[in-house]
Amino acid sequence: MLRLVFILSFLFTSVFSEETSKSRFAQNNENRQDILYTNLAGAAVITAWGIANWDYGASKPHAGSEGWFSRDTKSGGADKLGHFYTNYLIGLALSGLYEYWGYEKKEAAFYGAFSSFFMMNYMEVGDSFSSYGFSYEDFVMNTLGAASAYLFYMCPELSKRIDIRIEYIPSFENADVVTEYERMKYIVALKAEGFDAVRNSYLRYTELHLGYYTRNYKDGFLPQSERIIYLGIGINLSAIFRQNGYTKSARFLNFYQPPYTYLPLEKDLNR
Repeated sequence: MLRLVFILSFLFTSVFSEETSKSRFAQNNENRQDILYTNLAGAAVITAWGIANWDYGASKPHAGSEGWFSRDTKSGGADKLGHFYTNYLIGLALSGLYEYWGYEKKEAAFYGAFSSFFMMNYMEVGDSFSSYGFSYEDFVMNTLGAASAYLFYMCPELSKRIDIRIEYIPSFENADVVTEYERMKYIVALKAEGFDAVRNSYLRYTELHLGYYTRNYKDGFLPQSERIIYLGIGINLSAIFRQNGYTKSARFLNFYQPPYTYLPLEKDLNR
């Protein structure tokens, strides 16, 4: 649930901050104290939540490998993409927030990515003192997600061509909906509108998808467990919303993939 609070609050920030002028409260930020306090506050919340809900401090520090995307892992690798996406989203959102606070774009991108890296890997260190344990794979995916946030924030041409999205319809049966991988899909979308060579007005609203998701891993690997990779062709709803003046909704759709808006060609890697 804590990760859900992080994601929702930072996604809200990401959607709205870019369209707002820089904050007049950031006229004296040479000491970076606002960023320091943001990270310390995040660490304090993680610590308190971890002690109360994740048995932080109950074990001696320990670490191990979780097997990446192997078929017999706990979530078939969906949790690794969850770590990547969470860090990517938080890094972008905090970069937008820091720029709004008055930092130059390059500084904001660096500190936003660093804050994401710090907070989510601080959570991973906390896990090492619990029954979960420190995961080497989670650390790597956290790092890659934060680095991707920096890259996308600094390269508008890249984000014009590529989106990293999640598709998700919550069941509300799981207390921690952020780990409800049974109802999630992770997608990289290549958008035709980002390429000048695509001149046809209808084709410019199309996009190609590379997606991955797992099913029937709720209780770990079972004979019916599925690891699905797919290629798809979809509709660029973000472009349609943006061209009709719905800029906030368009930005949200750069991060979220509405279901049933693409045609997939799927392959079950467990078969």
